[in-house]
Amino acid sequence: MECLVLGHIVKDVVVKGSDRELRIGGGAYYSALALSKFCLPEIVTSVGEDFPRRWLDGLRELGIKIRIIPSERSTVYELHYTPHGRELFLRSVGEPIEKVPSGRYGLVVLNPVAAEIPQDVVTRILEAFPFVSVDVQGFVRRPDPGRVSCSRIDASFLRGAKVVHADMGEARFLSNFSPSDVEVFLVSRGGESGFAHFKGRLYEFRPLPVGTQDTTGAGDVFLAAFSGYYLKCPFIQALKRAVAFVTLFLKRRGLDFSEDEVGKLARGVEVKRV
Repeated sequence: MECLVLGHIVKDVVVKGSDRELRIGGGAYYSALALSKFCLPEIVTSVGEDFPRRWLDGLRELGIKIRIIPSERSTVYELHYTPHGRELFLRSVGEPIEKVPSGRYGLVVLNPVAAEIPQDVVTRILEAFPFVSVDVQGFVRRPDPGRVSCSRIDASFLRGAKVVHADMGEARFLSNFSPSDVEVFLVSRGGESGFAHFKGRLYEFRPLPVGTQDTTGAGDVFLAAFSGYYLKCPFIQALKRAVAFVTLFLKRRGLDFSEDEVGKLARGVEVKRV
């Protein structure tokens, strides 16, 4: 099965004290990485000449196709880790993704980071493909350089999506939206219990301990893994396996784990009707 991911691959500058590390990031990157366990992913993104070609080559070596919209600059975020938590700064933004790709994709994931997918494009994608999952982070974030902040949006354009994900802080910026507008609405809260709305029913799920402070990409992997499992599993089983999947990803910062490990860990995930 072929699947499609839309969103900017990002240059992340990670700052910890006096140390600075440059690494690949962005919701589209993490979602495509996770989806490589389920399907043949293709990313539609925008990067500039400043984006390291070895990173793109690394994705292609994993079997991930990349369709690039040329840009003068890439999207760049700075992540500052302090004793009080993480601070996020947007430094530059690539070109918008304004065309609906053609193809027969069994799953489409929309995972913007800086308003690069216009709402009318979302509407056209929802009309064109049967299974569309959306992460709201890049729709509620302001695309202005500087410290990252969010603004309230009219989220009625999300109606009809199969799966929508937000963290608790992002969810409060959605207006004209109800969990019943989509089949599954996932709300994560970091290491705290999250909530899943499924066809009018509310469930609570408890993440597993990961033993790491670096949780970058957790929500993106969670959305992609849930979507991949939900294509072939009942809702609760898909939710438990997605929680287990992201736990193993965070512990190992990669995909060097088996489906048997996911299944074994998933048996310990608590999901209850609220």
